[in-house]
Amino acid sequence: MTSLSLKGVRKSYGNLPVIKGVDLTVESREFVVFVGPSGCGKSTLLRMIAGLESITAGDLEIGGKRMNDVDPSKRGIAMVFQSYALYPHMTVRENMGFALRFAGKPKDEIARQVNEAARILELGPLLDRLPAQLSGGQRQRVAIGRAIVRHPDVFLFDEPLSNLDAELRVHMRIELARLHRELQATIIYVTHDQVEAMTLADKIVVLREGEVAQVGTPLQLYDDPDNLFVAGFIGSPKMNFLAGEVVEAGAGSATVALVNHGGARLAKPLSGPLPETGDAVTIGIRPEHFGEAGASTDLSLAVDVAEHLGSTTFVYANAGGERLIIEREERHMGDSDTIAVSIPIEAALLFDAAGKRLR
Repeated sequence: MTSLSLKGVRKSYGNLPVIKGVDLTVESREFVVFVGPSGCGKSTLLRMIAGLESITAGDLEIGGKRMNDVDPSKRGIAMVFQSYALYPHMTVRENMGFALRFAGKPKDEIARQVNEAARILELGPLLDRLPAQLSGGQRQRVAIGRAIVRHPDVFLFDEPLSNLDAELRVHMRIELARLHRELQATIIYVTHDQVEAMTLADKIVVLREGEVAQVGTPLQLYDDPDNLFVAGFIGSPKMNFLAGEVVEAGAGSATVALVNHGGARLAKPLSGPLPETGDAVTIGIRPEHFGEAGASTDLSLAVDVAEHLGSTTFVYANAGGERLIIEREERHMGDSDTIAVSIPIEAALLFDAAGKRLR
């Protein structure tokens, strides 16, 4: 398989910038996921790689060759769209082999490649069915098979699971992970669903308003976000944020008062530049990281709702106008209860007023 790189890539429609300068390397055989909210530019960036959108500035290289002006059919890529786009009058076999027939490949080669793709995707018993006779998950596998038979250098997936129901999405995530392991393919995958990104990716690219907010492995982004946006976007349930004010800074640490929680304070060691006394900051804490009460950061919270999921309970609580989500193992917590928790220093993250991580 082949590596791919974007160097200072930009896209504008007239005077409207959409992609504002992306530098990225996708290594050979890597599964990279573009993730971000609607309108962040992830699908536009994918279409630029495919050649379906022109590049305003910068360079796209696939396998070390500049591809900006190369026809999409000659870039060595295959794309799977959100819509299955199957020919309704053709069987599964005919749909999967259509591109090869169009390219004038011999019949025996077409049959061999279609059968091999059908084996990988477990479509063998369905090869003579029409698309109308298939489930949504089966149709999506046929669309993936149509890409596999072309033996592309890079696979591109544009939100391929968004039309499926919840159960099928989980099943197809597993199938895609297995497919990547078997094909050892270079894959770029676009989704707005951060759960898909976390479960599928070797590397996640978080996009925001046409720019890269952060790149890293799923656990790097979860445990060590660079900014408030990534911290809030990655993780389900999302990270909790509490308003704070710096009351003391020096000697490699900052003491922060939790604005909406009485006298609760948090002294956080920092190795980088220190904030100044009086600066507004945001404290971030994952739902599973809250500790037991008995520290300087104790919070007493009124429980709004307790969601019991069997092995764990998510507590939705409220104090000082801040709504928090706390993960607990208690199975009999009621909606009218109160809960007392603390914020462990080592698990708390600090962000400045601009949303940049204080380290």
